[in-house]
Amino acid sequence: MSVGLYMDEHVPRAITEGLRLRGVDVLTAQEDNRRRASDSELLDRATELGRILFTQDSDLLREATRRQRMGEFFAGIIYAHPLKVTIGECIEDLILLTTVGEPDDFANQVIFLPLK
Repeated sequence: MSVGLYMDEHVPRAITEGLRLRGVDVLTAQEDNRRRASDSELLDRATELGRILFTQDSDLLREATRRQRMGEFFAGIIYAHPLKVTIGECIEDLILLTTVGEPDDFANQVIFLPLK
């Protein structure tokens, strides 16, 4: 079973398109009519859909930490700092994570890219 991704609205289109070209199940916040949704709303929506939220927005790390401390379930976040990982590295690492990982592997976790 592959893991689906939910892309926050600030993720470059090149990452989303690169993943789709390689068969990864991706839904963007824009496609889901969630433009300008709060971080909490985005994480709730990704969790509701059973998707892992991919972001390059460090504010979402605070929301994840808050939920971890409060014991509030979320499906998981994959975070890549935009200045520390290339688009190609993001695509390759996300392909790896979504093809070998199971949804339970991501639950209540924050995974940082690059994986190396």
